[in-house]
Amino acid sequence: MTLTKDEIEISSHIKQIMNLLGVKWDDSTNDTPHRVAKMYSRELFCGLNPETYPKVTTVQNDFNYDQMILVNDIKIHSLCEHHLVPFLGTASIAYFPDEKILGLSKFNRISDYYSRRPQIQERLTMQIHSDIAEKLETADVAVLIRAEHLCVKLRGIKDQNSSTVTSMLTGVFRTQPEVRLEFLSLAGGGNAVSK
Repeated sequence: MTLTKDEIEISSHIKQIMNLLGVKWDDSTNDTPHRVAKMYSRELFCGLNPETYPKVTTVQNDFNYDQMILVNDIKIHSLCEHHLVPFLGTASIAYFPDEKILGLSKFNRISDYYSRRPQIQERLTMQIHSDIAEKLETADVAVLIRAEHLCVKLRGIKDQNSSTVTSMLTGVFRTQPEVRLEFLSLAGGGNAVSK
């Protein structure tokens, strides 16, 4: 397994942690520090590396589309920055186009990029919103995230039923109640994460 210099150092620290916890070394666990280092660097925390930011381009709204565009059920996989335990859910992102349109897969790619780092859901919601509003050069953007936090389910209170909803609404989504209501209705309105 080929690791970068940083991954080798991460692997060394993971091995120390496992030793301190009393993990027994055998054929199954011998490569665990290397696997964890590679997973952290290349997958779970790759959103900390600006070089992994996805290519995001817009196109001109030459056909003057002026209705809401909504992408629902974007999968969110992140790690709570307090305990490094996953939180999982979905995002709904909507906007009213002005001069620019964003390719539909770009919403998923931007959401995934900001999810791939130690994170809290509130900041994640704001980062996705800010990036999309900047790319589209419009304030008429709404982001809603519903997630279940394993730090709540597996430790502490151990609540198996709760979920968290965060939103960031600006422009017409904030100032026009009927637009806000339409978005919340189409986005599932903050219902619990489906099981």
